[in-house]
Amino acid sequence: MEKLRQYWYNVHSSFWFIPGLIIIVSIALAIGLIKADPFIDRQMLDRWPRLFGVGVEGSRALLEAIASSMITVAGTVFSITLVALALASSQYTSRVLRTFMRNRVNQTVLGMFVGIFAYCLVVLRTIQGEDTGEVFVPSLAVLFGMVLGFIGIAFLILFIHNIAVSIQASHIIADVSEETLKAVNHLFPEEVIGVEDTGDRWPGPDYEGQVWRIVPATETGYIQQIDIDVLLSFAEERGVLVRVEQGIGEFLVEGTPAVSILTTNLLNEKDVRRLGSVYTVGKERSMDQDVSFGIRQLVDMALRALSPGINDTTTAIMCINYLTAILVCLINRRIESCYRTADGRVRVLARGPTFAGLMMESFDQIRQNAGGNVAVLTRMLQSLETLADSTLIATRRRVLLDHAKAVVELGHRSVPSPSDRQYIISQSARLITTLDTQ
Repeated sequence: MEKLRQYWYNVHSSFWFIPGLIIIVSIALAIGLIKADPFIDRQMLDRWPRLFGVGVEGSRALLEAIASSMITVAGTVFSITLVALALASSQYTSRVLRTFMRNRVNQTVLGMFVGIFAYCLVVLRTIQGEDTGEVFVPSLAVLFGMVLGFIGIAFLILFIHNIAVSIQASHIIADVSEETLKAVNHLFPEEVIGVEDTGDRWPGPDYEGQVWRIVPATETGYIQQIDIDVLLSFAEERGVLVRVEQGIGEFLVEGTPAVSILTTNLLNEKDVRRLGSVYTVGKERSMDQDVSFGIRQLVDMALRALSPGINDTTTAIMCINYLTAILVCLINRRIESCYRTADGRVRVLARGPTFAGLMMESFDQIRQNAGGNVAVLTRMLQSLETLADSTLIATRRRVLLDHAKAVVELGHRSVPSPSDRQYIISQSARLITTLDTQ
């Protein structure tokens, strides 16, 4: 089921999915209008001769002009999209290309142009002149082809506007953040009850006198999904302990350990195939079950902005702002323990995200590359203060305290101006005092 779900996710998010649907609808529409032509009231056609009174040659010329112009514009749109992709990859990070590829406006525009081309081809094929012995002009289909030509012009204007907006840093960062927030709400829907997070603790007895049996990986690539339910069901059936060796988002190499089983028995070939199929592996990471991938994209854009060749502090601060929004949404959510239990015993040791790990993913590399940048260090302290005001969970506030102290320590080492160092200290004083006291 997980593999099927991931396959549908990949198909639905691919660049060709929407254009493919539009082409199918366009062909069906053309066939429908052609079939409906004999049922049109001929008196109505006579009353509107300038709309419906186009002859064989005129209809062919009109549809040929629309078809040739639409396929030409479709090629131009595709070329502009490739230029935008190259620009975004070099200016920000190659990992944001998937955001461009999934842009529904670009997909719809390209699909409309190709769909209009396909529509005109189908209608052209049915027009018959006197040389065939029977004159047939699907007047309604020809008129609708002209209407589609005007719609294509409108979509061209929409595309130019959308491509100009979509290559802006603020738009790219906002799109990545929005997708990451959707993943947070999907993967961590429950909030922590109370003010204390119990964390991960070993809740069951030890398994003594048993041996770890290795199940090797059968594919190479990035782990996109893990079917924990299959592992839990297997562990409960056999009364064993299962340990996941590689987590979502990590790179899996064929032949290396993927799953380990703590048992006294050897694993048969059927069990190895069953356990090896729990991983869904792809050529790139997916955000469907991987919140840290969205965070990774924002961090990469911030690091590119902080590089000496670009030195774009404003973009880096923008990335920190959206990272803060993601962490505020996440800070009070219940992140599932790595221990999965059945029949009162621990059966699966999973590898999943933790709040401390997501905080490190969000801020560590940005802080390490922001030495001497007072604006970025100050914004990080303000973000930590916003997070501190959003939660009363003691374990997560301690994580925030560690990050705040690390930012202040970096400011002491890297900022040469005494007044700037004092400004950083003043910004952090209340935050550290509040977190340290509580």
